[in-house]
Amino acid sequence: MQNQNQMQNNTQMPQNMANQGTSQNHGAHEMMDSHELIGGLIGMLEQYKLYDQHIQDQELKDISQRQSSFITQMYNTIVESFQTGQDPQVPTQQYKMQENNEVMYGTKPGQPKKPKQSVNEFNDECFSSFMLGHTKSIASGLTMAAVEMNNPVLRRIVADSVPNMIEMSYELFLYQNKHGYYQLPKLNTQDMNTMLQAYAKAPQQGMH
Repeated sequence: MQNQNQMQNNTQMPQNMANQGTSQNHGAHEMMDSHELIGGLIGMLEQYKLYDQHIQDQELKDISQRQSSFITQMYNTIVESFQTGQDPQVPTQQYKMQENNEVMYGTKPGQPKKPKQSVNEFNDECFSSFMLGHTKSIASGLTMAAVEMNNPVLRRIVADSVPNMIEMSYELFLYQNKHGYYQLPKLNTQDMNTMLQAYAKAPQQGMH
């Protein structure tokens, strides 16, 4: 009789744990990564709000507001899935930048750069650079978190958000490049061709 009671207790424990729902389906490492990631998104949104009131160029202001709106929805989607462990009401969206893909190559001489000594010296070059730093940092954070998450729903949402942050980063890069803030030097033709021809395709095993 005692053995039977012990067996019943043993079988009840997983059922009780299962009744807690999928909201408890997070390992300790995932919990810490999620807190760091969500905190990073909060910081990014707060920084964007700070930049927005000082940005002068309307194009950059539009980028800031468009990205901020998208990140807010992404934040809500991640928080909901983190708390419930289930599919969110609003699934992961796809960010669509409005910059074209034209890149300007070459460099132009200018004044040497040094740290600004006053907030009043900040300009659109500074703000677009700050924003690019945020998007690149969040993209890296999402990638690192996604490969170590055990909750399948949250892991998928975090992983699916990486391309969106890459797209935002590329949009900011294109904006900076167009305005001469992010210049792209090129190798001479001979050096470029030498590097382009430095590799050959490898034979694929088992392919017919």
